[in-house]
Amino acid sequence: MTPDDLRQRLERFIARHAGAAEVRVEGLHRLPGGASREIWSLDALVDGARLALVLRRDPGSTTMHTARREEFRVQQAAHAADVPVPTPYWLAEDDAELGAPSYLMARVEGETLARRLLRDEAFAPARAAMTGQLAAILARVHAIDVAGLTFLAAPLAGESPALAELDRYEQIYRGIAPDPHPVFELALRWLRARRPDGARTALVHGDYRIGNIVFGPEGVRAVLDWELAHVGDPAEDLGWLCVRAWRFGSDHLPVGGIGTREDLFAAYERAGGSAVDPGRVRFWEVFGNLKWAIICIAQAKTHLDGLVRSVELASLGRRTAETELELLALID
Repeated sequence: MTPDDLRQRLERFIARHAGAAEVRVEGLHRLPGGASREIWSLDALVDGARLALVLRRDPGSTTMHTARREEFRVQQAAHAADVPVPTPYWLAEDDAELGAPSYLMARVEGETLARRLLRDEAFAPARAAMTGQLAAILARVHAIDVAGLTFLAAPLAGESPALAELDRYEQIYRGIAPDPHPVFELALRWLRARRPDGARTALVHGDYRIGNIVFGPEGVRAVLDWELAHVGDPAEDLGWLCVRAWRFGSDHLPVGGIGTREDLFAAYERAGGSAVDPGRVRFWEVFGNLKWAIICIAQAKTHLDGLVRSVELASLGRRTAETELELLALID
């Protein structure tokens, strides 16, 4: 689909859903990043009123299934709970509308590049504030009522959330890994032997990391990318936030290169989150590194299988070596 074709479809789609007599789309362009989804920025003049929007759109088939409808509904629930997310506007499930499952949300101005956050002097105040902000937001996410989100993956009655996620990602791994990875086999055994039992379940974001945050000099402005949301152990999000891949060289500050685990846990509890067990979070940090490795394999396979041709997806396959080294260090 050409950009001009997409623009025309967007004008018809917005007019229909907004009940507008006239819609004109301006400045439509694809944003960099978005390894698993196409991200487009646009301004829509809706009966003369300007809306700054982002289109989140499937690029084609992938090796990891996620659904725009489910992501949209989770983002709606987060927005209703006053979690800082872009306002979700309209969902397109029918491919005939925008060419692929998609949805439109508000465009939040700010930065998303972690390296700018960690290096630029302009973001020094954000680096000082964001560990506490991220903890407080996460406590709010974990308080969202999941009763209306019955489509989300969840552990079976009486099943350990850790076992449910281990089984889910091992099944993905067995189905896509073209080559043997002894370190990942060791990590799976380590995790199964140490999986924690008995945890309260909550809405888990599933990809809560610095790269999915819009920020400004003051700190967090919005949380993005809810496609991996599920019902599980809240400690999973805390562990994922500490995965080494999100530190970009600032390994002395394991929380995204900006903070310590101790400060994160204390701020989470102060904000109303449940008491944090560091041992449980350590399990989820190990799991997070393995999960990231499996995602990297899946993204590379999407490229290699010709489903979506992308240098970015292909390069992610090389990052499995980083996770192998980190897993060996963590489970030593």
